[in-house]
Amino acid sequence: MTDLSNYRNIGIFAHVDAGKTTTTERILKLTGKIHKTGEVHDGEATTDFMEQEAERGITIQSAATSCEWNQHRLNIIDTPGHVDFTIEVYRSLKVLDGGVGVFCGSGGVEPQSETNWRYANESEVARVIFVNKLDRVGADFYRVVNQVEDVLGANPLVMVLPIGIEDNFTGVVDLLTRKAWIWDDSGLPENYKIEEPPADMADTVEEWREKLIETAVEQDDEMMEKYLEGEEPAIDDIKSCIRKGTINLDFFPTYCGSAFKNKGVQPMLDAVVDFLPDPTEVKPQPETDDEGQETGEFAIVDPAKPLRALAFKIMDDRFGALTFIRIYSGTLNKGDTVLNTFTGKTERIGRIVEMHADERIELDGAQAGDIVAVIGMKNVQTGHTLCDPKAPATLEPMVFPDPVISIAVAPKDKGASEKLGIAIGKMIQEDPSFRVETDEDSGETILKGMGELHLDIKIDILKRTHGVDVEVGKPQVAYRETITQRIEDSYTHKKQTGGSGQYAKIDYTIEPGEPGSGYEFESVVTGGNVPREFWPAVQKGFELSMDKGVLAGYPCLDFKVTLKDGAYHPVDSSAIAYELAAKAAYRQTMPNAGPQLMEPIMKVDVFTPDDHVGDVIGDLNRRRGMIKSQEPGATGVRIKAECPLSEMFGYIGDLRTMTSGRGQFSMEFLHYMPCPKNVAEEVIKETLEREGKK
Repeated sequence: MTDLSNYRNIGIFAHVDAGKTTTTERILKLTGKIHKTGEVHDGEATTDFMEQEAERGITIQSAATSCEWNQHRLNIIDTPGHVDFTIEVYRSLKVLDGGVGVFCGSGGVEPQSETNWRYANESEVARVIFVNKLDRVGADFYRVVNQVEDVLGANPLVMVLPIGIEDNFTGVVDLLTRKAWIWDDSGLPENYKIEEPPADMADTVEEWREKLIETAVEQDDEMMEKYLEGEEPAIDDIKSCIRKGTINLDFFPTYCGSAFKNKGVQPMLDAVVDFLPDPTEVKPQPETDDEGQETGEFAIVDPAKPLRALAFKIMDDRFGALTFIRIYSGTLNKGDTVLNTFTGKTERIGRIVEMHADERIELDGAQAGDIVAVIGMKNVQTGHTLCDPKAPATLEPMVFPDPVISIAVAPKDKGASEKLGIAIGKMIQEDPSFRVETDEDSGETILKGMGELHLDIKIDILKRTHGVDVEVGKPQVAYRETITQRIEDSYTHKKQTGGSGQYAKIDYTIEPGEPGSGYEFESVVTGGNVPREFWPAVQKGFELSMDKGVLAGYPCLDFKVTLKDGAYHPVDSSAIAYELAAKAAYRQTMPNAGPQLMEPIMKVDVFTPDDHVGDVIGDLNRRRGMIKSQEPGATGVRIKAECPLSEMFGYIGDLRTMTSGRGQFSMEFLHYMPCPKNVAEEVIKETLEREGKK
């Protein structure tokens, strides 16, 4: 059995372009996993092994790899930074015990860092912070530390200070030991000297060191008393306090460097080992029942307990489907039979491999705390629990956001439609935020995703990875419908033509619900006019109807149906009669209840140089955007706004034109809002015309 205290399951996450993948590359080089470092801008990074990643210089899939540092085993997941792929970050955080948040020394806390930080807070993942790119023009370590406090509301515990800045950045001062790590200009990470810090930094070092120790000793009352009496604790004692506070999420040890220039990565790696939790030190995963409610049982990280494992990612490659699994308790060996509690079926474990980006090392078995991949599992999807058939249990499942944008695709030639079906099947398994529907009337395939880039890359993968050429339609927005008025109504369903007939009468009210409440049903029938066993049929009838609104056929949100009274026939009434009555009642009443079209509103975060702020705000206003705030930074202004998705297509091109290519933006779904009347009329007209053509 391996010692779990030597395991660290960590993720590296940050805003797009803050240098996550470069940092991962440096870690692999330092730990001896790779001998030649690949660069992102050359399209040669180890963990960016998809063609689309190499070309665009961005990370799309989270890649798993493992390495050794100071006799500790690190399982590292390099996650994407782009907002359209946050699902990858979210599901990686779900199975990690700790993380490294990378921030750009000049860009600071950028929009996507906020989203990822929020996910990490929700998942209660301990983190260390690495302020990267201090060799860049405009880099400022102290400004980024302030932003972490102000923007993220987090408490950074500064552990090192930079020596020099921008072109003169040469190394860092370790505040605990008061020693300077100085790297030479060879660019080799191992070429450093440890010496006394520069004399002109002495006061700054003492000031920050005092802050560090004061914050750390708050974790231990006895040590704090001694410190207040003037006795400084030993470095090992301070470290154990920092570890405790980091695991409790009271603060986040903060490091800095330049991953690209190979400076400052070792102290950060030491921090991962020293301060981030091992698998036994994090809260165990709660087990749930079939309804998803917690049972009060937990998957304790212990190889001797029954098997509990979560499939958190499916990846298809030339050897077949790889299922990435985090084992929470028990052991998993080749040839074992495991139960998938979601499908209720058992599967046999064929090959277990440890992944190093896209290389694999065969294993005979794995145990609690490990992250491994299993080859050839048939019916396992993201979020499914694998467990011991003799002791079944379900782990808390993952919740994935609904897509907000869709496009229609059709194969260019008839022969490709079967290939398209197989390819899309594989892609859905890999990415739970990607959905596909077939339009029954037109036979078109509709792809749904989280944003333009998300769908753009899916089309690219279809063409290149699966060799399917498709024609792509215009992007469509996922509108919704709702109602604004309360209506009391009644409906009688009668069908009596010889033999046994059908009879159901319902009296009901339909009223608007609270935003976000979905569909609610209540029955207040007394005296048995509608027998209790038929209430679920009425509920089901309305629920099945809500997929198609009465304005333009978009799904209907946020309304409540109350069944008040009705009548039944002792022979002719049946569940199916009441279900049909409810469906007809929906069609009868909804048009009179003030139906309204709802559109998705996006949270938009735009970065622009100072001299283009007016143009960008004017443009957002033209797109029906609401400006929420403007924050001046060192290199430009961040504008936060809320805009309808329908107005944001092609925005990146317009933004680049306005800002001479220097603007950046990210957006994510916020909520649904009523559509203005003129826009709603246009959308309904277009939708009905489209439906009519089919």
